[in-house]
Amino acid sequence: MSHQLVLDAGGPLGVTGEPGRRVFTTAMPVRWSDQDLYRHVNHARMITLIEEARIPWLFEEGIPTATLAAGAVMTDLAVKYRGQVKHAEGPIRVRMWCEKVGGALFVARHEVRGRTTPDTAPPAVECTARIAAFDLQTQRPRRFTQAERDYLLEFRHEDPS
Repeated sequence: MSHQLVLDAGGPLGVTGEPGRRVFTTAMPVRWSDQDLYRHVNHARMITLIEEARIPWLFEEGIPTATLAAGAVMTDLAVKYRGQVKHAEGPIRVRMWCEKVGGALFVARHEVRGRTTPDTAPPAVECTARIAAFDLQTQRPRRFTQAERDYLLEFRHEDPS
């Protein structure tokens, strides 16, 4: 991530919060080609930006879940648009945490806001992704290692209901 992108992000990036309530926030540049005719970020491009935002949270070297880069599958994806995201609002800020952590699957929550929108304001986009650890050789789901599970649990937020 470039130094300028971090400066332009409009808020703190990286890991914040206490274990069991951590949030990972990253900034993603919005490219001119990401927008549609109405100057909104196109749906397919938004999904790609959210997908790319997960890389520094889950897949970079040295992170316990980096092993998932060698085998993970998306089992479900739900996106809710609560507002518009425009090119001029970039870089966007993507906040991520876990809603659920199971033995082989976790549910990642994502909130997308423009650079000037505070974290206390409603997000423009909410996304829920169900991701399973997967063994490519056997073509079957696999259980999380203890290190993977412990890392994901640091980001699990208990359901308030």
